[in-house]
Order: sequence, then structure tokens, then C-alpha cells
Amino acid sequence: MVFVIGLMLAACSTSSVMQTAVAPLPSEKYAAIVVDANTGRVLFDQNANDARYPASLTKMMTLYMLFEAIDAGQIGLEEQIPVSAYAAGRPPSKLGFRAGQTIDTRSAVLALCVRSANDVASVVAERLGGSEAQFAAMMTAKGRQLGMRSTTFRNASGLPDDAQRTTAYDMAVLSLALRKRFPHHYHYFSNRDFTFAGKLVRGHNDLLSKPGVDGLKTGYIRASGFNVATSAGLGGKRIVVVVMGGDTAKSRNAHVEELIETYLPRASVAGAGS
Repeated sequence: MVFVIGLMLAACSTSSVMQTAVAPLPSEKYAAIVVDANTGRVLFDQNANDARYPASLTKMMTLYMLFEAIDAGQIGLEEQIPVSAYAAGRPPSKLGFRAGQTIDTRSAVLALCVRSANDVASVVAERLGGSEAQFAAMMTAKGRQLGMRSTTFRNASGLPDDAQRTTAYDMAVLSLALRKRFPHHYHYFSNRDFTFAGKLVRGHNDLLSKPGVDGLKTGYIRASGFNVATSAGLGGKRIVVVVMGGDTAKSRNAHVEELIETYLPRASVAGAGS
């Protein structure tokens, strides 16, 4: 089912895309795509197949791998995962572990979704892949299975690496796959905060406060600009919006809101076709 999503996206030529007067962001890093989540039809496409740095959108694949492992019984939600010195040493954004501490799997999921914690991404990578490098290779292979034809992962977090590249198209494929494959886990992406070790941990995805928006993930490194993958739905219609290369989080979010306002009404109703 998930692989078919990629095929449906690939079948949409640029000539069939319903472009309008929505202006692209004035950034050389800019790329964007809007996809009807019910049909896989591309509604908007600007530079969607051009290579970009994923930044913390990478963690959507880390979560895909973790959800898959949970469902396969390879790791339990209550399992305490050890934090290595390597993981503890990852730069922010992070929860701030010391080597030898642990985090339960459910909290790890929330830390990745809400806080975009780089230390937790490495914890998960080492638990599932043995090393972060091996896990990144597993992530890349899984991406190919999903139809992410232009994505290479080098780490589980999205921290800077010149070889870690993707496209807005591929991030849309992954966003759709997460909902289709893991509807029972998808609710984690809508959390704006969570409590861990008695402390409230807040996120920074302000789009989650907007009507109809229920996930997914933001990302930023200097090389990428401000990225986001967003899912929004209303009245049986649903779209996925990926915007990459914003100069600021504010301008990126405003652009996403404009795309949602323009294209959600044009999306198909679930079960009604297009």
C-alpha cells in the first residue's frame, strides 16, 4: 500500500498540477509540494524534485522505523533504552541526557515528534541499528522501498551532513506513508508538549494550532533553511504540504497557511475519488 503512494505521486506530471497565484518564497533554497492525501494527486509543485537538506524532517523516517519495530514486537513501548556517551553528546535540540541514563520508548517517540531531540534520535538509531551509521543505511533502504527515490540518510536526526539529501517530493511520500501505515501511531505528531521526568517539554510547531492541522514535523539547519511537513484536513478532504527553505519560521508558516487555504478546498473527499 505504501509503495503505491509513491507510484501515484510519480504518475502526476507537472502539466497536470493545478498551479495558482500562490507565490513561492523568495529563497534559493525554496521547494514545495502539496498533495491530495486521498488520491496522491499533486496540487502544487515548485522545485519539488530538486535536492535539498532535510534537517529534522529526517526524524520522520526515524519514527517510521521505530513504529515499524514497535508493531513487529522488536521493541516495547515501556522498554528503557540506554543512552550512550555518543548519543548524550549530540548537539541541541536535545533532552540533555547523561551517558548511562535511559528513556522509555513511548517518551522517545514524543521527544522526536515534539522536541525534535537529537540525542534521542541517536538513542533510537543505536537501539535499532547497532550504530547510527548502520541505522542511516537502513533508513535509506526503507526510503527506497517507499518510493523515496532521491533521498540519502547519513544520520537519524538531520544534523548537518553534506551527503544527507532529499526532495520535497520524497518528504511528501514519507508523510503520506506515515499516516497510511501507522494510523494508530499518527496521533503522536499532533502533540505540542509532553511530560518527561516530571518536566513539561514544549515543542515549536506553531502550525499545530491552526484549524485542520494535525501534524507532522518541522526542521532547520543553516544549510536547509526552515522546513516543514504538514498534514491538514477538513470535511473528509486532506492534503499534505511540504515547504523547504524558508528564511524564517514565521514566513514558512505563513506560506504553508496560504497553501492550505488555497488547496484544501480543491482536494477530493475521502472515498469520492477525484
